[in-house]
Amino acid sequence: MAPAGAMPAVQGRNQVSLEIFPYIRVHKDGTFDRLAGFEIAPPGIDPETHVESKDILILPDTGVSARIYRPSSVSATTKLPLVIYFHGGAFIISSIADPKYHFCLNALVAECNVVLISVDYRRVPEHPLPAAYDDSWAALQWIASEEAQSEPWLRERADFNRLFLIGDSGGANMSHHLAMRLRDDVLGERVKLLGIGMIQPYFWGKMPIGAEVADPGRKAWVDSTWQFVCVSDKGCDDPLINPFADGSPGVDGLACKKVLVIVSQKDILRDRGRLYYEKLVESGGPAEAEFMEIDGVDHVFHIYDPSCEKAKKLFKRVASLINSDGKSHEKETVE
Repeated sequence: MAPAGAMPAVQGRNQVSLEIFPYIRVHKDGTFDRLAGFEIAPPGIDPETHVESKDILILPDTGVSARIYRPSSVSATTKLPLVIYFHGGAFIISSIADPKYHFCLNALVAECNVVLISVDYRRVPEHPLPAAYDDSWAALQWIASEEAQSEPWLRERADFNRLFLIGDSGGANMSHHLAMRLRDDVLGERVKLLGIGMIQPYFWGKMPIGAEVADPGRKAWVDSTWQFVCVSDKGCDDPLINPFADGSPGVDGLACKKVLVIVSQKDILRDRGRLYYEKLVESGGPAEAEFMEIDGVDHVFHIYDPSCEKAKKLFKRVASLINSDGKSHEKETVE
């Protein structure tokens, strides 16, 4: 998400019906232009972090691919935690090849010392929701399959019994929904999900809370973005975006042992992430629930500058989620 307003329609030879900057421009003839997130970075060995990556097709029926990352310097006999990562972009932009995500995930993998699979789920508007959620669930099913466990990089280095779901923005939203779905599905008996890391999660609601009350412009922009992404008679109280609206399942029975929620102090989504953490603690949910707020930064700042000190602190906190044991309900603010 980004702090900008929905732009009005403009007149011209190719008339625009809607522009949601910096994501998408939709024309009256049904065509559209993505305004960001279309750049491509190839996989390979990153000379700075010594993390290597490659692309594979994981869901032939839908054409969904994934980019696998692993540290190149770790012994081939060492099994590492396995992370499934879901990128952000409001379900509209970005991909596994987005240079911003590629460089950020190189840094994250190096810090956390994990094998990571970044899923290239399908996007709106070509593939309306819940296609992205369906792809993410199918990716989780793939992880439990013999095909995934025979994939050379995963077979050699990944510990399937130490599985984490991590995502930012819309990807964090999907991580929540996957953990809830595992609660009631037989797949939950086959997938050993230890925890989820939710970085600036994309949750929302019709009635403003916290900072949203004092910033109606940004509230209206997020409203319009979600209403474009998800055609629903419930609008911003659809269960996909508001886990605590009437008819939503909440967080009871979240199918994992650890949850980390990270928010940014200047992010309009901040109070939704804080509410999620508070509801999680109230529910008596995962034994280890942690909350981190980072001062002075906005939404997904770490994607734009993964080398800054606050991004490094974020990565270290995610690494702690993956590599630590114990029970805690902990809050932290990073200045």
